[in-house]
Amino acid sequence: MIIILFVAGFAAGFLASVAGLASLISYPVLLALGVPPVSANTTNTAALMFTGVGAYISSSNELRSDHKTTWKVAIVALVGGVIGAIILAVSPASSFEKIVPFLIFGAGLLMLWNQYHQPSSKKHNESTLVTVLKYIAIFLVGVYIGYFGASAGLILLSILMTTLNKSYAVTNAIKNFTTFLTNVLSVVVYAFTTKVYWWMVVPMGAGMFLGGYVGPIVVRNVPVRPLKFIVAYAAFGLAIYLFWTTYF
Repeated sequence: MIIILFVAGFAAGFLASVAGLASLISYPVLLALGVPPVSANTTNTAALMFTGVGAYISSSNELRSDHKTTWKVAIVALVGGVIGAIILAVSPASSFEKIVPFLIFGAGLLMLWNQYHQPSSKKHNESTLVTVLKYIAIFLVGVYIGYFGASAGLILLSILMTTLNKSYAVTNAIKNFTTFLTNVLSVVVYAFTTKVYWWMVVPMGAGMFLGGYVGPIVVRNVPVRPLKFIVAYAAFGLAIYLFWTTYF
């Protein structure tokens, strides 16, 4: 079982650090190993912290390129993450599972829209309304990370790709750093309020660290256009799978 957790962790960490799609692997594996849904969610979130460490080490150059934006996004998401984790402590996540497929499908649409609607490379002043709406969206993703979290990285990446005039590598690095901090804060709350299978976190986390380190290196060296298409259609596939398992 330890080998299964490690291999699944590596694959999930890689997918998480490239596109925020860890839930294609890690969450279903934990469910298949008999972990109850809410505990699978919290255990997965705890293991994902190691992805964040690996991705942070690997993406240090990209993160230094825009320190101010990185921390703005991270702090807003952190506030949402605390609220989401507290909500999970007093309310089961089962009801929220019903809207997750639609959120993931919407993230895929956002990714495709960004692909065909490239922002201007020129700097421009963002209106107050657009700025407020952007950070509200980031805050809500933070709540989602703390409360349920499945494919939250993909949703956040899609929002950032649409609202930030940055390269894929930089935007992905900001996404990885933000989800890492939010996951850490969420796990602190989980540790005192709900069950985390810590013995599973260790081997899965080790795999996620390695996958998280490799992911940004791949992003830095592959063509961005086909990568966006792969991410978008993987999101559609995951959304259809979760829709089927939730409603049928």
